[in-house]
Amino acid sequence: MQNKIKGAGVALVTPFHANGNIDFKSLDALVQHMHKGNIDFLVALGTTAETATLNADEKTAVLNTIIDSNEGKLPIVVGMGSNDTRHLTADIKALDSSNIDAILSVAPYYSKPNQKGMFSHFKEVALSTDLPIILYNVPGRTSSNLLPETILSLANSFPNIMGVKEASGDLMQVMEIIKSRPEGFKVFSGDDALTLPMLSTGADGVISVIANAYPAAMAEMVDIMLNDKNNSKALEIHYQMLDIINALFADGNPGGVKALLEHMGIVGNNLRLPMVKVNRGLNNELKRMATESKLK
Repeated sequence: MQNKIKGAGVALVTPFHANGNIDFKSLDALVQHMHKGNIDFLVALGTTAETATLNADEKTAVLNTIIDSNEGKLPIVVGMGSNDTRHLTADIKALDSSNIDAILSVAPYYSKPNQKGMFSHFKEVALSTDLPIILYNVPGRTSSNLLPETILSLANSFPNIMGVKEASGDLMQVMEIIKSRPEGFKVFSGDDALTLPMLSTGADGVISVIANAYPAAMAEMVDIMLNDKNNSKALEIHYQMLDIINALFADGNPGGVKALLEHMGIVGNNLRLPMVKVNRGLNNELKRMATESKLK
């Protein structure tokens, strides 16, 4: 199954009603929007899903809704991470994995473990499941950088560690992983704006935020880059998305993408604290972008 997890993935938002309850109808519509946009795989319960604000029952309900809405059409990756290794491995062992194709597991946050600690953490994660595991390196959120030598050591030590979502923003680090990775180990962009340059150096896809709004555009760009088609078309799409991508993250994620999705009539612009709506000026700019954009 891990061979099916490639190309353009989307880190799905969690729609909420104005009262803070989960909007399951909009979540179903969002999954259908992904199908129409030819996205390659779905990521549930990631950072963009505001997972930190969901309780255990809500996480299960969100995941089950995505599974039901997907109807087996696309691979599903579920986000599972913690800075408590024992708690995380217990949760993974308790997971009903019958409709799950892989786990996306973020590097331990807040605690700032050293490289030995992170290797030992992911060793326990790998040993707790037979599911493929995608490591998630996002130093801007975790305050610790999962270095290439640690990623490569994990990839060579545990067969079910099948890839990494790299969001360090460091292309030299990305290229070091790609240059020395074992066969079959995949590298996914965790930065929408760096997806095209990462693909040009040999990366295998993206786990995207902007794809919530424009799945077809991201899927097309990734497909072009992976299949040696017309790269000038990929560059055109990249630069059409670039200003929107920058705007999406200017005042917090997923505030930006939820504002854009509301302007597109897809998902309401409701978040849970501590996340709040983007400022008025940015909201108006996103509205203009949504109106004027030629992206699919």
